[in-house]
Amino acid sequence: QVQLVESGGGLVQAGGSLRLSCAYSGSFFSFATMGWYRQAPEKQRELVATITGGLRTTYATSVKGRFTISRDNTKNTVYLQMNSLKPEDTAVYYCYDGANWGQGTQVTVSS
Repeated sequence: QVQLVESGGGLVQAGGSLRLSCAYSGSFFSFATMGWYRQAPEKQRELVATITGGLRTTYATSVKGRFTISRDNTKNTVYLQMNSLKPEDTAVYYCYDGANWGQGTQVTVSS
């Protein structure tokens, strides 16, 4: 059974950076389209970024130009580099492979 484990969240000041990681345990990582989602308090979960097995990426308009999604197929890991963070980026960030969710990692951006 596939498991996704996120790490790298924390507290950062506005304008700062964080890099999230999602470790995937399973046999088909290199073929999987991986996504990062986030959920702020009292809001719906929203898509942040995706990356296909062929390295095609998509981004939410709100993070385009500030966040970068990438993957390392040798490590079965997908990353989310977050720069120029804003207080409105505060949320629990989740990794998703199209069928499974991670447990989430908290990102808090102070103003």
